[in-house]
Amino acid sequence: MYVWARLARMIATAPRRGPYLMGGESRLAFRCLPTDIDSNIHLNNARYMMLADLGRIDIFVRAGLVTLARKNGWAPMMGGLQSVYVREIRLWRRFEVVSSIETWEGTAVVGKHRFVLDNGETAALIMTTAGIYDRANRRFLDMGEVVAALGRSVQPRPLTPAEERFMASHQGLRNLAKAGD
Repeated sequence: MYVWARLARMIATAPRRGPYLMGGESRLAFRCLPTDIDSNIHLNNARYMMLADLGRIDIFVRAGLVTLARKNGWAPMMGGLQSVYVREIRLWRRFEVVSSIETWEGTAVVGKHRFVLDNGETAALIMTTAGIYDRANRRFLDMGEVVAALGRSVQPRPLTPAEERFMASHQGLRNLAKAGD
């Protein structure tokens, strides 16, 4: 099943998974299909990113962000990611993508996507940073504004040391990319 069919399935089944609450998880089940593999007969690195997108979109749909973004002219945008692969996902193997919003700071939200094999082992981990862009005002929104607009009163937890390193690495790479202009 190519990613568009997986997207349609995720959207169709979102109501069954209930609303996403901060601190919760999105759990999407998959099987590694022939359209997912590379020459090593395992899930290719680009497919990890696409499946992580589905986990993020599931969170956005179930949290009400997609509806709110359309209404207000906002656009959720990825800032960057870092991935690590520790076990392969071979052809036909079942696995889950477990996605979560970990915390936020200013305009940046930190997300996590774990690829969990059917035996419970982690195959890969992707850390992400993203933001919500207000097209009309040409700025990224403070995540506190977004959370309040969603009708939530949750506060972010402090970044863990690993998240601090990830965000510092991300900022360093952004600076390098901008210097190359």
